[in-house]
Amino acid sequence: MRSDHHPVTLLLLLLVSWNPNGVSAVGVNWGLDSSNPLPPSKVVNELLLPNGVTRVKLPDADPGVLQSLSGSGIGVIVGIRNDMLRNLSQSKKAAASWVHDNVTRYFSDNGAGSGVRIDYIAVGDEPFLLSYGQQYQPYVINAATNIGIALKAAKLSDRIKLIVPCSSDVYQTNSSLPSKAQFRPDLNTTMVDLLSFLSNHSSPFVINMNLFSSFQHNKNLSLDFHLFQLTSKPLTDGHSKYDNYFDLSIDSLVSSLSKAGFSGMEIMVGKVGWPTDGALNATSANAQIFMQGLFDHLKAKAGSPLRPKRPPTEIYLFTLLDENQFIITTGNFERHYGIFTFDGQAKYNMDLGQGSRPLNNVHEVNYLDQKWCVVNNNKDLSNVTASVSQACASADCSPLSPGGSCAGIGWPVNVSYAFNNYFQANGQSQEGCDFNGLGLITTVDPSVGDCMFVIGLRTSGSNSYYQRSAVLQRVVSLFAFAFLVYV
Repeated sequence: MRSDHHPVTLLLLLLVSWNPNGVSAVGVNWGLDSSNPLPPSKVVNELLLPNGVTRVKLPDADPGVLQSLSGSGIGVIVGIRNDMLRNLSQSKKAAASWVHDNVTRYFSDNGAGSGVRIDYIAVGDEPFLLSYGQQYQPYVINAATNIGIALKAAKLSDRIKLIVPCSSDVYQTNSSLPSKAQFRPDLNTTMVDLLSFLSNHSSPFVINMNLFSSFQHNKNLSLDFHLFQLTSKPLTDGHSKYDNYFDLSIDSLVSSLSKAGFSGMEIMVGKVGWPTDGALNATSANAQIFMQGLFDHLKAKAGSPLRPKRPPTEIYLFTLLDENQFIITTGNFERHYGIFTFDGQAKYNMDLGQGSRPLNNVHEVNYLDQKWCVVNNNKDLSNVTASVSQACASADCSPLSPGGSCAGIGWPVNVSYAFNNYFQANGQSQEGCDFNGLGLITTVDPSVGDCMFVIGLRTSGSNSYYQRSAVLQRVVSLFAFAFLVYV
């Protein structure tokens, strides 16, 4: 497969455990929303372990992933998806079964031998998101309580902590000033219950940061401010001065916790990163600048203005690999947060200041055949819009978005891009390149400049997007990409 990724050098990547010196321990999110996932064993043995990853946050308790982590010594956060919260909140038996099937079965005290070192269970993923309304809010605390009861019965309550990852929209402010921030009024009772639960279990408050989305919607704060560039204009809030958005976000949460009566609660960052495609300013160059700025900031041990010398206890980068099935309701860039491409190749360099060392990529990737699906220019393309909508409803067309790596390829090459992604996601089947006779299979790489026409991976099980994608994803994709056909 053709690649534009240059040899990657970095000063010991990902993720060294810095807690002994008072600096945040750093881990990485490992998501699974991909049509062509790498085998979990390859991810562990060729990405996590060789690159020094010591902590991993998982969206759920996938058996294959947990088995691959057995004996690795990597600390693991196991997630419970939001759609399980109602059942777990209403049934102690269901909670006990979940703990038995997804924790006890794999657990190891120290990660040695055949067990998994499970450090946390994440109850839900941003269940209080404003766009969710009351969909999950009534069930979070009871679900966490029942899981806690099950852990105690399994004699694991003193070894595994419970956390509830929250989006940064759980707090709000009428300005960008942290001192004005407070938890949303609609969460007043729920948030007090959550904070009391976390305090009683000595658990941190977990905040997921979407700094790129904040940058897109906050025109008063510059790109440099979000990328830790010292040339940015500091923001003054009373006696506090901020020269980066990361600290601004942390102190907005600190202020909200203080106003709720929990000023001393520890903070964990569940997600933080920068995308590399799918929008203007979502580039590998900016992602590298952001990551280097973040790591330099953490190594300085300065903390934030409201918590000097007291940074978040742990920080999890978002994310390890690109995920071409990730829900894109907040933006097409959501599928491109990976430090590595979907096939395990590093996108950019990182300098951690600890000596030169190459970043290990996945080797011997099992690609599909060297063939692609393109539009047949000899056909009548007057009705091609419907075929592109079909492809983009299931496949990933996000690089065609304004500012994306394929935004400038024009028509009908962008049609070919959509066709090919659908074709690869469906295992290069003949039917996957039909499109009512408008598709054509070729062995000539149609990539254009930085716009790469990918080749999929051979994986066990189905490669089909339309079998695995959520209905919401289809609707969003249809809406977002139908306009691209004639660009």
